[in-house]
Amino acid sequence: MRSLTSIRPWYLGIVTPPLAVATTLAALLTLSPPASAAPVPDVPAVAVAPEAAPDASSDASSAVTSGLSADASGLSLGADAAAVPDAVPADAVDSPAVLARAVQFKGAAFDTCQAPPLATMKAWRSSSYRGVGVYFGGRGRGCPNQQHLSRSWLASVDGMGWRVLPIFVGSQSPCVRSAAKQKVRMGSRSATQGRTEGRQAAEAAGKLGIRQGSALYLDMEAYDADNAGCARTTLAFVRAWNREVRGQGFLPGFYSSAASGVRHMEQARRAGQSDLPSVMWFARWGSGSSLYGEPTLHADAWRPHRRIHQYAGNVTETHGGRRLVVDRNTVDAPVARFKP
Repeated sequence: MRSLTSIRPWYLGIVTPPLAVATTLAALLTLSPPASAAPVPDVPAVAVAPEAAPDASSDASSAVTSGLSADASGLSLGADAAAVPDAVPADAVDSPAVLARAVQFKGAAFDTCQAPPLATMKAWRSSSYRGVGVYFGGRGRGCPNQQHLSRSWLASVDGMGWRVLPIFVGSQSPCVRSAAKQKVRMGSRSATQGRTEGRQAAEAAGKLGIRQGSALYLDMEAYDADNAGCARTTLAFVRAWNREVRGQGFLPGFYSSAASGVRHMEQARRAGQSDLPSVMWFARWGSGSSLYGEPTLHADAWRPHRRIHQYAGNVTETHGGRRLVVDRNTVDAPVARFKP
């Protein structure tokens, strides 16, 4: 926010009724027009470790139909939020250097719990898909033991022409709906936790050869955002995760149910909140594959090239003789970058 730091006493010597002067001053003092903030600096590359079995996993996600309250009280951050300094809202904070490196992809993508064998990825080149969601890290992953995902797997997939959407399933909201995620709920100091897990995401990406300028997507499963206290805690985590990921030279993306986490982020955007996701991946099944018809998002929000729609889930498909159970997505967004 840009504050009115000084007001020259231009009104002195003018014969004006005292009440009118007071009214004028009160109006001036409440002005706080937005200002541009300095861009996030271009930081050195995350160190890449030697080839090793990564700590990576994946999660099959689902959409929910619960709505959010119009009450914006859930947008306040709580005591731990002081760890996340204010910045300008959403899309304006990404470093131009990071954006210049970003690889954009527009087309169809699938995600599935386990990264498939390379033979399957090769066979699925016969499909209309050209993007693949890969659950590369986080303590909340549904498939913690990845049999195939590695630095060399990603390099091979990239060489086949696939565009990779890296997904991080970290700590979940205190009021997460999924029973399977109850054991990985975030604590009360969620901003500190979000910052730590943002650093973990950047480090895990680096070890897998995912370079700066890539989008990293935080998977936050559906939660009860009507609960104001829970909403504050969750938003503090997301903002801190975003800020850390940006500071490490990546673009922070956010995945959640359209009627839950995504609507919560849109409420925060409309309220002028800072440190929001750069890219929005919303899950709404059975509603068509449109990117820009989602009712919970303003038509101008998270665009251009900042949206992904997961429009169907748990679908069995066979291509090239290889069968997978996948979620279907329409993408117009940044993906992983592997080459200098």
